[in-house]
Amino acid sequence: MGKPTGFLEIERHDRGYAPVAERLKHWNEFVVPLPADELRQQASRCMSCGIPFCHQGCPVNNQIPDFNELVYRDQWKAALDNLQSTNNFPEFTGRICPAPCEASCTLNIPDTPVTIKSIECQIIDRGWEEGWIKPEPSPRGTGKRVGVVGSGPAGLACAQQLARAGHATTVFEKSDRVGGLLRYGIPDFKMEKHLIDRRVRQMEGEGVIFRTNFEVGDMVSVQRLLDDYDVLVMACGAEDPRDLPVPGRELAGVHFAMEFLTQQNKRNAGDPESIAAPDGTINAQGKHVVVIGGGDTGSDCIGTSNRHGAASVTQLEIMPMPPERENKALTWPDWPLKLRTSSSHQEGAEREFAVATKRFIGQDGRVTAIECVRLEWVAGADGRMQMREIAGSEFELKADLVFLAMGFVGPRRAGVVEQSGVDLDPRGNVLADTNDYRTSQPNVFACGDARRGQSLVVWAIREGRQCARAVDAFLMGTSNLPR
Repeated sequence: MGKPTGFLEIERHDRGYAPVAERLKHWNEFVVPLPADELRQQASRCMSCGIPFCHQGCPVNNQIPDFNELVYRDQWKAALDNLQSTNNFPEFTGRICPAPCEASCTLNIPDTPVTIKSIECQIIDRGWEEGWIKPEPSPRGTGKRVGVVGSGPAGLACAQQLARAGHATTVFEKSDRVGGLLRYGIPDFKMEKHLIDRRVRQMEGEGVIFRTNFEVGDMVSVQRLLDDYDVLVMACGAEDPRDLPVPGRELAGVHFAMEFLTQQNKRNAGDPESIAAPDGTINAQGKHVVVIGGGDTGSDCIGTSNRHGAASVTQLEIMPMPPERENKALTWPDWPLKLRTSSSHQEGAEREFAVATKRFIGQDGRVTAIECVRLEWVAGADGRMQMREIAGSEFELKADLVFLAMGFVGPRRAGVVEQSGVDLDPRGNVLADTNDYRTSQPNVFACGDARRGQSLVVWAIREGRQCARAVDAFLMGTSNLPR
């Protein structure tokens, strides 16, 4: 280990944020990195545990103690090589991953985990700054062609690995730019989009072909692609949003979260309003905003609304308020259920827990308020928790804009999923296991959210990598790609 007594001598200190008043004026990232010397000190806190629980906490199984020690010893290039051996896109995870690795850190038992996410992010950022990251094309081709449907993190990771194995790989993206929800879901203030563009250029140098504005199942049939390609990988994500079918849902001003977030990302990219918002501009300036859903997408709507200049923002969550601190004896090293306050919450928002929406109230066809009721969660006859409305707890909230951010129920059926004829699991996701990622249809594979349902970017990268290895083994009989 780098410094045996580091965790005893040095307190945890993570990256900071620019002041709220300053960062609300722009759409850029506002995280303030640690100076290199201080980051080395933070890396020295790693205990190099005999059983590194951070490995199992990290879906891509980053070799965290190894790169921590290399950073402490000022061996940044070696740390970068180690990090990129398990993670294709650390600049994505170092910004938007919730860091389950830190939850699994032994030092999280006293609530002082190693700042793994910050160390990871600064390793990869330095790698780009120093010019160490370059295309890694395969020295020879295999003569096999693979089509990847979807350019989110799963599709990108899968395509990059396949190209490095020597397969001619084409990524088909229905939007005008590459990135999936990284591009048109994650706000720029959490992850600026030049990071995606930089990776696309690297992958093009490795031989990956990108076809944007190309919707498989519409512009071309799945069968046509299967005629042209040896394998088709479905990495089309889980984009079917969960709706809220209560009275008044049809009122103007009630939107799915992605309608709002995508518009803003397109504006930030320089698109004119006719392209960014072809169905009408959604602007929160001076409005009372209600966000229904307590997850990351809801938090993104809060941060975006505050940058628009909303009069107020209220977030509703149907589940009860979780504890501020988890019971470590019961949860560690697993991901704990506890109250999480994001940077967007800190910028200004009221949070209501154990609340259900009964109906949307409107005037002249536009939403003006929502009727809510408070809930209690009680054990049912089968022992499972069930929600029950509290009599007399109804209340109204003023609402000029409502964003539905209640997650996604699976991949969209129309288009590539229906045309491919693949079997679905009971939740509506494409049926494939994590051994070979093959679907019920010959030569069709699936990975990422399309297969596992709505999940984290780091899980998408893991599945993309593992799927690439399965495809490589399917085409060649064996594979040297890592899982």
